[in-house]
Amino acid sequence: MINLEQIRGMRIAVMGLGKTGLSVAHALISAGVEVCVWDDSEEKIADAEQEGLLVKDLRVMPLDNLNAVLWSPGIPHTYPAPHPVAVRARAAMIPLISDIELLIKNSHGTDLVTVTGTNGKSTSTALLGHVLDHFRPTEIGGNIGLPALEMKELGKDGTYVLELSSYQIELTPSLSPQGVILLNITPDHLARHGGMEGYVAAKEQIFANPPIDTRKPIAVICVDTKPCQEIAQRLKEGDLWNVIPVSTNKKLSEGVFVEDGILFEVRAGEPIEIGDLKILPTLKGQHNHENAACVYALVRHLYGIDPQHILTQMKSFGGLPHRQFPVRTINGVSYINDSKATNAEAAARALACYRRIYWILGGQPKEGGLSGLDEFMPRIEKAYLIGEAAQEFSKWLEQRNVAFEFCHTLDVAVKAAHLDAQAGLGQPGTSGSGVVLLSPACASWDQFQSFEHRGDLFASLVMELPEEGLQK
Repeated sequence: MINLEQIRGMRIAVMGLGKTGLSVAHALISAGVEVCVWDDSEEKIADAEQEGLLVKDLRVMPLDNLNAVLWSPGIPHTYPAPHPVAVRARAAMIPLISDIELLIKNSHGTDLVTVTGTNGKSTSTALLGHVLDHFRPTEIGGNIGLPALEMKELGKDGTYVLELSSYQIELTPSLSPQGVILLNITPDHLARHGGMEGYVAAKEQIFANPPIDTRKPIAVICVDTKPCQEIAQRLKEGDLWNVIPVSTNKKLSEGVFVEDGILFEVRAGEPIEIGDLKILPTLKGQHNHENAACVYALVRHLYGIDPQHILTQMKSFGGLPHRQFPVRTINGVSYINDSKATNAEAAARALACYRRIYWILGGQPKEGGLSGLDEFMPRIEKAYLIGEAAQEFSKWLEQRNVAFEFCHTLDVAVKAAHLDAQAGLGQPGTSGSGVVLLSPACASWDQFQSFEHRGDLFASLVMELPEEGLQK
């Protein structure tokens, strides 16, 4: 638990009572902070009262005596329209902050490294934490792992590895990491940022406060998307960060790049072969090579760890659930949980890795729908549509002559895909046994509590499948 002694006696309101909000409220109370809480959900308010928390309606109570409002990142505070509590707090000059802000102000000299981007954040954060943990005390938090204030005190020899969304970055004005990985920026969460320009600006804010130290902080930036190229160029011109470019699409004259699955590091203008990323068992595909290359670059340049020692630790990485996670194999057919693929670009990363795909997709659609996925349609044996996006996606698939079936719910889709995949074994003209792939290209909130909930249900349904197939 982070020592919050220096904020004892302060008055802080917690807005939003999800897992992190409740954790923060209890941590603050334990530190002697005066805490009140609020949530728009009556159910969460009732749960908070049962836990003994002081509930105050922040929509009407006076805010002038508060030191801060600890804000849940999922609640809009600017676009598309600010929550009324955010409007009141700003009018009263009360700062909106994240739990990450409290961690930073009470980290007592521990290194902070952060990972952000549109896709790949969780895998890269987990991989980075896994590698570093072999060499120094390390805790993983932010969007994955522990809530920030539940992490252990590590002292000056440790490292906090944080996955940060654009929402969290906006709420953490003191953010000043020793190292940053920026993976990619593509359209996502645009309504929350007032468009693409605002989204890019929110991501770039992670570089706004470089720490004043004896050496420049490390900015590892994959330059395979245009916004990231432009950010890297601006940081180079500013000369406050040591920018390490990374690419999986092209050779670079500096930094780190991947060619045909081989990792190269450029030293004194010469590319040096480091190792074959294709042998990493849980990091398949170009997108995972991007994750691995960025993690390698940060660990290598921030801590100077031997390249082969880094690769050795990557080999033992177990992967993350819901991210191309193999659930089961039945008669040679693989069943893959990629529930984390909540937009088309994330789904593309999975579709690029397999052939003869029985594709389960749909949910709450994101802006852009399935655009950018045309090249993968020859790999699709059949699509199984669920959720709100089913009608929209069916029209897109029909225009591309892809067979599909309306399933509406995940249990129906799993049964249908299983039956078709098992029936397709050994058919003339086919090769390989096929893959039943949950890669929805949609948010989960129309039918599920979260992408984890969706992926867990998929996994449980797959584990219940019989070996011999099903009858419709």
